[in-house]
Amino acid sequence: MRDCYCTVNLDQEEVFRTKIVEKSLCPFYGEDFYCEIPRTFRHLSFYIFDRDVFRRDSIIGKVAIQKEDLQKYHNRDTWFQLQHVDADSEVQGKVHLELRLSEVITDTGVVCHKLATRVLECQGLPIVNGQCDPYATVTLAGPSRSEAKKTKVKKKTNNPHFDEVFYFEVTRPSSYNKKSHFDIEDVDEVDKMEIRVDLWNASNLKFGDEFLGELRLPLKFLRQSSSYEAWYFLQPRDNGNKSLKPDDLGSLRLNVVYTEDHVFSSDYYSPLRDILLKSADVEPVSASAAHILGEVCREKQEAAIPLVRLFLHYGRIVPFISAIANAEVKRTQDPNTIFRGNSLTSKCIDETMKLAGMHYLQVTLKPIIDEICQVHKPCEIDPVKLKDGENLENNRENLRQYVDRIFTVITKSGVSCPTVMCDIFFSLRESAAKRFQGDLDVRYTAVSSFIFLRFFAPAILSPNLFQLTPHHPDPQTSRTLTLISKTIQTLGSLSKSKSANFKESYMATFYDYFNEQKYADAVKNFLDLISSSGRRDHKSIEQPILLKEGFMIKRAQGRKRFGMKNFKKRWFRLTNHEFTYQKSKGDHPLCSIPIENILAVERLEEESFKMKNMFQVIQPERRVLYIQANNCVEAKDWIDILTKVSQCNKKRLTVYHPSAYLNGHWLCCKATADNTPGCTPCTGGLPANIQLDIDGDRETERIYSLFNLYMPKLEKMQEACGSKSVYDGPEEEEYSTFIIDDPKETYKTLRLIIEGVGTLEQEHAQYKRDKFKKTKYGSQEHPIGDKSFQTYIRQQSEISAHSI
Repeated sequence: MRDCYCTVNLDQEEVFRTKIVEKSLCPFYGEDFYCEIPRTFRHLSFYIFDRDVFRRDSIIGKVAIQKEDLQKYHNRDTWFQLQHVDADSEVQGKVHLELRLSEVITDTGVVCHKLATRVLECQGLPIVNGQCDPYATVTLAGPSRSEAKKTKVKKKTNNPHFDEVFYFEVTRPSSYNKKSHFDIEDVDEVDKMEIRVDLWNASNLKFGDEFLGELRLPLKFLRQSSSYEAWYFLQPRDNGNKSLKPDDLGSLRLNVVYTEDHVFSSDYYSPLRDILLKSADVEPVSASAAHILGEVCREKQEAAIPLVRLFLHYGRIVPFISAIANAEVKRTQDPNTIFRGNSLTSKCIDETMKLAGMHYLQVTLKPIIDEICQVHKPCEIDPVKLKDGENLENNRENLRQYVDRIFTVITKSGVSCPTVMCDIFFSLRESAAKRFQGDLDVRYTAVSSFIFLRFFAPAILSPNLFQLTPHHPDPQTSRTLTLISKTIQTLGSLSKSKSANFKESYMATFYDYFNEQKYADAVKNFLDLISSSGRRDHKSIEQPILLKEGFMIKRAQGRKRFGMKNFKKRWFRLTNHEFTYQKSKGDHPLCSIPIENILAVERLEEESFKMKNMFQVIQPERRVLYIQANNCVEAKDWIDILTKVSQCNKKRLTVYHPSAYLNGHWLCCKATADNTPGCTPCTGGLPANIQLDIDGDRETERIYSLFNLYMPKLEKMQEACGSKSVYDGPEEEEYSTFIIDDPKETYKTLRLIIEGVGTLEQEHAQYKRDKFKKTKYGSQEHPIGDKSFQTYIRQQSEISAHSI
């Protein structure tokens, strides 16, 4: 048996790690990891490790998916065979070379060939065991000779600038006794020769230097042009693909969802965005662009995510959701089934609660869920599943206490519920009460079907999906959370005969504890509070909301006169009040920076301290805190959230220094005074709202992509509108999949959508054609060996006559 965990890597940089599943050869992780990708990459890689308590963890195998192939596996569960990992096949980064083959005429009139190889620089080399001290070897190799030269070692950088030139004699005059003759064999040999550039990490360990990648170029291609300069992707060593039996190592099941959007500037999207934002005012709402998107998408979720983000960004979410909810309530026949389906309304409200209610969940549930995960009290109440030595009554009591505590924190949290959620609940309650006037409870069930059923209960059941825990809980904790979630869901649903709700008799027995009127009253009071109109409470702003925390490395700020300016690992914590760090979690803060004192948050150039993923928090009097995050994704997350919370500060800087002040001058602009104003403009404005950093253009581009993908369905819907208005007999089978209340209005909207999408499609095609003309293979953006570019060239040549 093994104790395994899995890491997610961009090339070879780890950006996420699962928990360890102990003593299993078939571990199940069930973990979701979502990230914005902050840099270019060639492979998305997954490594499986076996934990070793005494030595370094050993790698079992890996799955590496090329960037170009991610689309193939998009949103599909796939089993991948694990591949062997050996150092020779682990390669990332690119190298910039210039080669010149020249003919030299010697004193005796004989022609020789000389080769000059200039190694200019490399970019994006991997960091091995926390360091990268690269050097390059350049070898001229032929059938009968091999000559190698080596650059200097560049310390602590994975983007080294070498700029060194090496000269090789390719052909020599033949032996001195035939001075006038040229050695013919050597000329043929030029074609068999190759130049090889290998990159190494200079290691001070006894195992020798680590191989980082190589490049092999036959000299043949220099016969056509004597000088050649280009960027190349580094390749694995020839023996990197040792043919080992592929089925030795087992396999890994993944579901990768990868989207890539090419976003234009704002004005391109105005026509489509305007049609979408008017959706709330269209009568009937089923004829609006947003509703139509929900009708044509395969999954309602696909449409809900960008729509909610777009409407939130432009402050139109409440009228939009009120309109589609109202239409759905009108179509509902039975008050007991209100909002129970997977409709566009329910998906949009789910998505809004997830975005706007994330900190509300943190404040309400996180402390108690952390406790449940750490303490591991036995709570199993199914007599069949009891473990030896467990007492059913004790377990019931443990579970009852947990349910009671969670129920109390939820029903007392009404004042913290975000305003946007309260406004939506108010409109749901009004719609439901108006539609089913005879049912007095419907005003409550309409709201509880969201706040309990689709917000609190799922967050308790899977806290990792709501960022309440970093990992999927272990089986015992998971079972406890399932039992709590079921009980809370039933308590919140206010149904008449509660015990009958449970298929399991042990749950019905347990629920008798809660069959008291005080629980129903508490739920009703809570629902009244969060769905009452005009509720604006500022208390929720006063309490500190934890936004992010974690270990990072920081450089001492030199607050003590003779203090060392060294680097230390610290636990950082950010709330909407202050940014602090302490020795370890739970300790007293060593330093606290009030949010209003954060004047800028910017990346720090690598050459400052020869460290990657660094950023700086600039404070008054030009005090700067330099911090290193664990990886590029984490650095981006911290910079984004720190920028957002400090966005409204009155004294925010407009310029900053991208490098540090060391040895008496700024490395970036070489100014000597440490109070010199910055030399680079600060990053532009992000919205000043903590929870919602949304780019409206990007969401509109996403919606355009969906409309474009489902264009056949849009055209089918147009046909259906025509057929409905002409032929109002029994509905034709093939058109009955769409909701069309007003064929004329719907047809008008469809025409506008199809026009808007067509225009954007032409813009994309033109942009790609222009880019294609300007792009040079072998440039820094598209190094030689870039497979995605080769695929792109092939596509371009196939469809150059058509739009993309």
